[in-house]
Amino acid sequence: MNRPPVDALTELEREIDAPGGGLDRLRLVPTPFVPEVRLHLAEDAIVWWARMEASAGHTLPPPFWASAWAGGQALARHLLDHPDLAAGRRVLDLAAGSGLVAIAAALAGASQVVANDVDPYAVAAVTVNARANRVYVQASHQDLLDDDGTQADLLLAGDVLYDRDLAVRVLPYLRRAADGGAQVLVGDPDRGHLPPDVLEVVASYPVPTTEPSVDSPVRRVQVLRPR
Repeated sequence: MNRPPVDALTELEREIDAPGGGLDRLRLVPTPFVPEVRLHLAEDAIVWWARMEASAGHTLPPPFWASAWAGGQALARHLLDHPDLAAGRRVLDLAAGSGLVAIAAALAGASQVVANDVDPYAVAAVTVNARANRVYVQASHQDLLDDDGTQADLLLAGDVLYDRDLAVRVLPYLRRAADGGAQVLVGDPDRGHLPPDVLEVVASYPVPTTEPSVDSPVRRVQVLRPR
Protein backbone atom coordinates (compact mmCIF):
# COMPACT_ATOMS: atom_id res chain seq x y z
CA MET A 1 0.00 0.00 0.00
CA ASN A 2 1.32 3.45 -0.86
CA ARG A 3 1.67 5.28 2.42
CA PRO A 4 0.24 8.80 2.86
CA PRO A 5 2.46 11.68 3.98
CA VAL A 6 3.99 10.65 7.30
CA ASP A 7 2.62 13.60 9.28
CA ALA A 8 -1.00 12.92 8.29
CA LEU A 9 -0.78 9.18 8.97
CA THR A 10 1.08 9.65 12.25
CA GLU A 11 -1.41 12.27 13.38
CA LEU A 12 -4.40 10.12 12.51
CA GLU A 13 -2.94 7.07 14.24
CA ARG A 14 -2.30 9.21 17.32
CA GLU A 15 -5.91 10.40 17.25
CA ILE A 16 -7.20 6.83 16.97
CA ASP A 17 -5.09 5.68 19.91
CA ALA A 18 -5.91 8.68 22.14
CA PRO A 19 -7.81 7.71 25.31
CA GLY A 20 -11.20 9.15 26.22
CA GLY A 21 -14.37 9.92 24.34
CA GLY A 22 -16.45 12.92 23.36
CA LEU A 23 -17.64 14.62 20.20
CA ASP A 24 -14.10 15.46 19.10
CA ARG A 25 -12.82 11.88 18.96
CA LEU A 26 -12.58 9.24 16.26
CA ARG A 27 -14.27 5.88 16.83
CA LEU A 28 -14.07 2.62 14.90
CA VAL A 29 -17.72 1.86 14.15
CA PRO A 30 -19.82 -0.16 11.67
CA THR A 31 -21.05 1.94 8.76
CA PRO A 32 -24.83 2.42 9.20
CA PHE A 33 -25.92 1.19 5.74
CA VAL A 34 -22.91 -1.09 5.23
CA PRO A 35 -22.28 -2.76 8.61
CA GLU A 36 -19.85 -5.20 7.01
CA VAL A 37 -17.36 -2.31 6.86
CA ARG A 38 -16.01 -0.56 9.96
CA LEU A 39 -14.60 2.96 9.68
CA HIS A 40 -12.78 5.38 11.94
CA LEU A 41 -15.35 8.19 12.01
CA ALA A 42 -15.75 11.37 14.03
CA GLU A 43 -18.62 11.58 16.47
CA ASP A 44 -18.95 15.15 15.17
CA ALA A 45 -16.64 15.95 12.26
CA ILE A 46 -16.99 19.73 12.66
CA VAL A 47 -16.02 19.60 16.35
CA TRP A 48 -13.08 17.32 15.55
CA TRP A 49 -11.99 19.66 12.74
CA ALA A 50 -12.12 22.70 15.00
CA ARG A 51 -9.96 21.04 17.64
CA MET A 52 -7.40 19.83 15.09
CA GLU A 53 -7.13 23.29 13.49
CA ALA A 54 -6.69 24.89 16.91
CA SER A 55 -3.95 22.40 17.73
CA ALA A 56 -2.21 22.84 14.36
CA GLY A 57 -2.45 26.64 14.42
CA HIS A 58 -3.49 26.80 10.76
CA THR A 59 -6.36 25.80 8.52
CA LEU A 60 -6.84 22.16 7.54
CA PRO A 61 -8.90 20.73 4.69
CA PRO A 62 -12.48 19.79 5.63
CA PRO A 63 -12.43 16.22 7.03
CA PHE A 64 -14.80 14.70 4.49
CA TRP A 65 -13.17 11.34 5.27
CA ALA A 66 -14.43 11.50 8.89
CA SER A 67 -18.08 10.93 7.91
CA ALA A 68 -19.76 8.15 5.94
CA TRP A 69 -21.34 10.14 3.12
CA ALA A 70 -24.62 8.94 1.71
CA GLY A 71 -23.41 8.49 -1.87
CA GLY A 72 -20.53 6.31 -0.77
CA GLN A 73 -22.75 4.23 1.50
CA ALA A 74 -25.17 3.48 -1.34
CA LEU A 75 -22.37 2.59 -3.73
CA ALA A 76 -20.67 0.33 -1.17
CA ARG A 77 -23.99 -1.39 -0.44
CA HIS A 78 -24.56 -1.92 -4.15
CA LEU A 79 -21.12 -3.52 -4.57
CA LEU A 80 -21.54 -5.91 -1.65
CA ASP A 81 -25.02 -6.89 -2.85
CA HIS A 82 -23.70 -7.41 -6.40
CA PRO A 83 -20.11 -8.64 -5.89
CA ASP A 84 -19.84 -9.73 -9.53
CA LEU A 85 -19.42 -6.04 -10.40
CA ALA A 86 -16.00 -5.92 -8.72
CA ALA A 87 -14.85 -9.53 -8.43
CA GLY A 88 -11.60 -10.11 -10.29
CA ARG A 89 -11.49 -6.57 -11.64
CA ARG A 90 -9.16 -3.58 -11.27
CA VAL A 91 -11.05 -0.91 -9.34
CA LEU A 92 -10.48 2.82 -8.84
CA ASP A 93 -12.36 4.65 -6.07
CA LEU A 94 -12.28 8.33 -7.04
CA ALA A 95 -12.35 10.96 -4.26
CA ALA A 96 -12.31 8.07 -1.82
CA GLY A 97 -12.64 9.96 1.46
CA SER A 98 -12.77 7.32 4.19
CA GLY A 99 -12.14 4.53 1.69
CA LEU A 100 -15.56 2.96 2.29
CA VAL A 101 -16.25 2.21 -1.38
CA ALA A 102 -12.73 0.93 -2.01
CA ILE A 103 -12.96 -1.38 1.00
CA ALA A 104 -16.32 -2.70 -0.21
CA ALA A 105 -14.76 -3.42 -3.62
CA ALA A 106 -11.92 -5.32 -1.96
CA LEU A 107 -14.39 -7.32 0.14
CA ALA A 108 -16.31 -8.10 -3.07
CA GLY A 109 -13.20 -9.73 -4.52
CA ALA A 110 -11.58 -7.08 -6.72
CA SER A 111 -8.15 -8.11 -7.99
CA GLN A 112 -6.73 -4.61 -7.39
CA VAL A 113 -8.18 -1.59 -5.62
CA VAL A 114 -6.82 1.96 -5.75
CA ALA A 115 -8.40 4.62 -3.54
CA ASN A 116 -7.62 8.11 -4.76
CA ASP A 117 -8.04 11.41 -2.90
CA VAL A 118 -6.16 14.72 -2.98
CA ASP A 119 -6.44 15.22 0.81
CA PRO A 120 -3.47 13.60 2.62
CA TYR A 121 -5.68 13.01 5.67
CA ALA A 122 -8.12 11.07 3.48
CA VAL A 123 -5.21 9.00 2.17
CA ALA A 124 -4.25 8.33 5.79
CA ALA A 125 -7.87 7.41 6.58
CA VAL A 126 -7.92 4.93 3.69
CA THR A 127 -4.76 3.37 5.11
CA VAL A 128 -6.07 2.90 8.65
CA ASN A 129 -9.58 1.88 7.54
CA ALA A 130 -8.32 -0.75 5.10
CA ARG A 131 -6.12 -2.09 7.88
CA ALA A 132 -9.11 -2.26 10.25
CA ASN A 133 -11.07 -4.28 7.68
CA ARG A 134 -8.13 -6.54 6.83
CA VAL A 135 -8.11 -5.77 3.12
CA TYR A 136 -5.44 -4.44 0.80
CA VAL A 137 -6.12 -1.05 -0.80
CA GLN A 138 -3.53 1.04 -2.59
CA ALA A 139 -3.91 4.67 -1.51
CA SER A 140 -3.08 7.45 -3.98
CA HIS A 141 -3.17 11.26 -3.56
CA GLN A 142 -2.71 12.40 -7.16
CA ASP A 143 -5.20 14.72 -8.84
CA LEU A 144 -6.49 12.51 -11.65
CA LEU A 145 -9.23 14.69 -13.08
CA ASP A 146 -7.21 16.08 -15.99
CA ASP A 147 -6.03 12.63 -17.09
CA ASP A 148 -7.27 11.16 -20.35
CA GLY A 149 -8.85 8.17 -18.65
CA THR A 150 -8.12 5.29 -16.31
CA GLN A 151 -6.60 1.82 -16.54
CA ALA A 152 -9.22 0.51 -14.12
CA ASP A 153 -11.94 -1.87 -15.23
CA LEU A 154 -14.39 -0.35 -12.75
CA LEU A 155 -14.40 3.31 -11.73
CA LEU A 156 -16.40 4.14 -8.61
CA ALA A 157 -17.33 7.64 -7.46
CA GLY A 158 -19.38 8.11 -4.31
CA ASP A 159 -20.78 11.57 -3.54
CA VAL A 160 -18.30 13.39 -5.80
CA LEU A 161 -20.80 15.96 -7.12
CA TYR A 162 -21.26 17.95 -3.90
CA ASP A 163 -19.75 21.12 -5.40
CA ARG A 164 -20.56 22.76 -8.75
CA ASP A 165 -16.94 23.51 -9.68
CA LEU A 166 -15.90 19.97 -8.81
CA ALA A 167 -18.75 18.51 -10.86
CA VAL A 168 -17.53 20.49 -13.89
CA ARG A 169 -14.21 18.60 -13.64
CA VAL A 170 -15.49 15.21 -12.50
CA LEU A 171 -18.19 14.59 -15.10
CA PRO A 172 -15.88 14.86 -18.17
CA TYR A 173 -13.37 12.58 -16.42
CA LEU A 174 -16.08 9.97 -15.85
CA ARG A 175 -17.12 10.27 -19.50
CA ARG A 176 -13.54 9.78 -20.71
CA ALA A 177 -13.17 6.73 -18.48
CA ALA A 178 -16.39 5.22 -19.80
CA ASP A 179 -15.41 5.95 -23.40
CA GLY A 180 -12.11 4.20 -22.71
CA GLY A 181 -13.89 1.01 -21.72
CA ALA A 182 -14.20 1.30 -17.93
CA GLN A 183 -17.49 0.56 -16.23
CA VAL A 184 -18.43 3.66 -14.24
CA LEU A 185 -20.75 3.78 -11.24
CA VAL A 186 -21.65 6.93 -9.30
CA GLY A 187 -23.42 7.19 -5.95
CA ASP A 188 -25.30 10.50 -5.80
CA PRO A 189 -27.87 11.86 -3.30
CA ASP A 190 -28.92 14.66 -5.67
CA ARG A 191 -27.01 17.62 -4.28
CA GLY A 192 -28.10 19.66 -7.29
CA HIS A 193 -24.99 19.60 -9.47
CA LEU A 194 -25.84 16.79 -11.89
CA PRO A 195 -27.05 17.93 -15.33
CA PRO A 196 -30.05 16.03 -16.72
CA ASP A 197 -29.60 13.14 -19.13
CA VAL A 198 -25.88 12.63 -18.40
CA LEU A 199 -26.26 9.54 -16.19
CA GLU A 200 -28.92 6.86 -15.92
CA VAL A 201 -30.22 5.18 -12.78
CA VAL A 202 -29.07 1.66 -11.92
CA ALA A 203 -30.46 1.42 -8.38
CA SER A 204 -31.88 3.57 -5.58
CA TYR A 205 -31.44 3.24 -1.80
CA PRO A 206 -32.73 4.98 1.36
CA VAL A 207 -29.47 5.72 3.18
CA PRO A 208 -29.03 6.88 6.80
CA THR A 209 -27.18 10.20 6.87
CA THR A 210 -24.16 10.60 9.12
CA GLU A 211 -22.50 13.65 7.61
CA PRO A 212 -22.77 16.95 9.53
CA SER A 213 -25.42 19.62 8.95
CA VAL A 214 -28.14 17.51 7.36
CA ASP A 215 -31.87 18.20 7.53
CA SER A 216 -33.08 14.60 7.26
CA PRO A 217 -32.00 11.32 8.91
CA VAL A 218 -32.37 9.48 5.58
CA ARG A 219 -31.43 10.41 2.01
CA ARG A 220 -32.65 8.77 -1.18
CA VAL A 221 -29.45 7.94 -3.06
CA GLN A 222 -29.16 6.75 -6.64
CA VAL A 223 -26.48 4.59 -8.13
CA LEU A 224 -25.93 5.85 -11.68
CA ARG A 225 -23.87 5.12 -14.78
CA PRO A 226 -23.06 7.15 -17.92
CA ARG A 227 -25.63 6.92 -20.68
